[in-house]
Amino acid sequence: MSATALVRDLRRELDEGGLRGSFLVRDLDTGEELGIEPELEFSTASLVKVPLAIATLERIRAGEVDGAEQVLVQPGRSDLPMHTGMSRFRHPAKVSVEDLLYLSTCLSDNTAADTLFEVTPPERVDAWLRSAGLRGITVRHKLRDLNETPADRLGPDQAHLAHSLAIGEGTAGRGHRIPQLDVTRASSGSARAFTDLLEALWRPSVIDPGIAARVRELMRGNVLRHRLAPDFTSDASTWSSKTGTLLNLRHEFGVVEHADGQAFAVSVLTESRVPAVHQPGAEALMARVARSLRDHLRAW
Repeated sequence: MSATALVRDLRRELDEGGLRGSFLVRDLDTGEELGIEPELEFSTASLVKVPLAIATLERIRAGEVDGAEQVLVQPGRSDLPMHTGMSRFRHPAKVSVEDLLYLSTCLSDNTAADTLFEVTPPERVDAWLRSAGLRGITVRHKLRDLNETPADRLGPDQAHLAHSLAIGEGTAGRGHRIPQLDVTRASSGSARAFTDLLEALWRPSVIDPGIAARVRELMRGNVLRHRLAPDFTSDASTWSSKTGTLLNLRHEFGVVEHADGQAFAVSVLTESRVPAVHQPGAEALMARVARSLRDHLRAW
């Protein structure tokens, strides 16, 4: 099947499954790539935790921040099942800056991430991306701002109403009445922008080699493996990634490294038209589409 025919069929599958997405798969050695709307922007939710980690590690390397410094973290006191780590703590705790990086990146702990944003504010992270020449990713706010959506005000028993609002209140220009979903007000990015970031982490770039190695290690330790990981993990491959979820948005970007030496960057950002919190079918569909794109490139 030609690449054109494959993309056409995958677009149809996505539409039938109630998904629209920005997909891009890139061979990190040849630069060959295949995608679906790779420049389409989305609010990025927890994907920002990777640039946050890089910018913080750069400050540690420069001597501006002590990675061993113990920071007093107030408890998140969350009862939401999707929240992890200190977001569910009941009491204050002292945690080092470097351990906060682990909690933020590997466990996607929003409380840890917001504590890191106190160390390296969003504008510093955004400035680092610009200085590194990584365009297309914008970091505008802390993670706690994502906890003020209609879903948080309506409660779990009315979550479907919050998702209906998320689905129905967007504009053709990617604006939205819910600010956390508006790409002009929220942290935002596209599959192409996140693929460029992955390439900068996995191949020589302006990112310090030691920092790149540490971030790759953190992404390999990602414990959230229900989305793309089932289609990219095997005894002959390694999957390193970061997920992001907000209302009807489901994202993940990462790199699959094969035992034969090939490596592919995979970035997937999606929005669902189905007003439901739990959508295992959508998770499986986005993974299947991403793998189909990878399989086509791998066969070239």
